[in-house]
Amino acid sequence: MRRSRGQAELFPRLAAELVQLKPDVLVVSVTEAALAAKTATSTIPIVMVSVPDPVAAGLVASLARPGGNVTGLSRQTTDIISKTLQLLKEALPETTRVNLLSNPTDPLGSRMVGDAKDAAKLLNVQLKIVEARTPAELENAFSAMQVDRGTALLAVSGAGFYLNRAQIVGLSLRKRLPSVFQNREFVEAGGLLSYGPSTVANYRRAAFFVDRILKGAKPSDLPVEQPTTFELTINLKTAKALGLTIPQSLLLRADQVIE
Repeated sequence: MRRSRGQAELFPRLAAELVQLKPDVLVVSVTEAALAAKTATSTIPIVMVSVPDPVAAGLVASLARPGGNVTGLSRQTTDIISKTLQLLKEALPETTRVNLLSNPTDPLGSRMVGDAKDAAKLLNVQLKIVEARTPAELENAFSAMQVDRGTALLAVSGAGFYLNRAQIVGLSLRKRLPSVFQNREFVEAGGLLSYGPSTVANYRRAAFFVDRILKGAKPSDLPVEQPTTFELTINLKTAKALGLTIPQSLLLRADQVIE
């Protein structure tokens, strides 16, 4: 096992180290890790766990016929950003401005920002885009954010943000910004709300791909699966700390409420 410990730039070196060990299968988490693994080997089967759009990232030829040594599970970001913003407005109807935290080096960052812009127009929400490429840039990014009543934070998840979620959540709490994400783990770290595919379910399902490959199946013949389990997570402790009241109608629909 290799971990980047919050430093996405280490993925290429870590992938190369794993390839040198000549494993039967490589299991990778996010887009950046999958890209690093594919660069490191074209022969060892690679099972991805949480890649938003493997076709756009160049990891597979298509979901139905991957065509190479990579297969696994997608996180399917289509409509997720829009849904997250809708849930934010339902949770906090007075929200009129949203700081969108994005990483311009994220392989799918521009697409997700575009989705957020479209959703913001439909919801009549002003969107301010703030960029951070590295953990060191997060402090300045939060300093540049608009912070007042009716303002919230939406982080467009990528590997860098996911790995540094504790820092992002900590900064949002310090700024007293309600924060929404696409991964439950951000809310478990203290974020307000998240909506997206279950990371745990994806990891469990990844074992199916590993099993098939170890029994002789080729990654090129195993269709990439899109998530079927989506979860809404709300952190009531954070809501109370920020002096917010979440509507009961939304709490009843939540898959997990942290109290």
